Amino acid sequence: MDALWERRALLVSGKGGVGKTTVAAALARAAVNAGKRVLLAEVELGGAETDSPSHLAELVGARPSGAQVVSVSERLSFVRLSAIEGQRLFLQDILPLRVMADAAMRMRALRRFLEAAPALREMGVLYQMLYLIRLTRPDGQAQHPLCILDLPATGHALALAALPDTLLSVMPGGPIGRSVREGLTLLRDPALTGTVLVTLPEPLPVSETLELATAIKTHGIPLAAGVLNRMPDNPFSPDGRDAVKRLLEAHGPHRGQRALGRLDRARAAQGRLETNFPAQLLTLPDLPATERALVEQLAAHLTRVPSTPASRESAGAQP
Repeated sequence: MDALWERRALLVSGKGGVGKTTVAAALARAAVNAGKRVLLAEVELGGAETDSPSHLAELVGARPSGAQVVSVSERLSFVRLSAIEGQRLFLQDILPLRVMADAAMRMRALRRFLEAAPALREMGVLYQMLYLIRLTRPDGQAQHPLCILDLPATGHALALAALPDTLLSVMPGGPIGRSVREGLTLLRDPALTGTVLVTLPEPLPVSETLELATAIKTHGIPLAAGVLNRMPDNPFSPDGRDAVKRLLEAHGPHRGQRALGRLDRARAAQGRLETNFPAQLLTLPDLPATERALVEQLAAHLTRVPSTPASRESAGAQP
């Protein structure tokens, strides 16, 4: 886990319903438990509104305030990254006076233009992230040494990964080009940034996760880890499993057969990930807790469980 905490940004992604937001919150809590100062960020790409309820904020006990960073505890902060806020910060940097940036963002025509182009929305989110990462304390150290971003969906993760190349193809120079190149340096440096892909021990989520891993690597974004979430406990030895299977078959249809089948599918999915996922693999148990209690339990688990190399190559093993 120490290798994850040394990065400046972790991008948490995955298909909806796999527990991605809960895992992002648990990673933030685990990093705080390890002594890190963490900025937990929720990415808003759907529009300018950042005052709607936030499940991620609820999971860590934060009270969001628009697109502003709020303190949750001594070493944990929370923010909702907003396209509009990032665009305002960008204009503030390139215009001679801050008041000019604020006035420009109040222009209805400009707002409609910025909201109409998906690439410009994502550029705003990227720029706000860069702005927050660049902030320093009076002693010169980073204000937010580790930023953990909960990306909204698989498609948006790919859009953010492809954004620098898209913008550079149409705006290679000028202030936008310079900002994009700075973002590209951050996003593609494995020492600074890593993607964490969350999945479930089921065939379809595993297939989609492997496809997403390939797509993200195509754009040059480094993979830091995979998280196999809600892995059921396996209490059986091979002989014990066979004995239970025979017992269930002798008594006809039973919900125990469904549970045994789920366990078999989960083990097969885990084996497939361990063989094919091109980064370390972390496995989280299926726990009965919910909401903030679940986040705390998963964070505690993350601080003590070793990772599983997903391939010999990613583990650095020699043949």
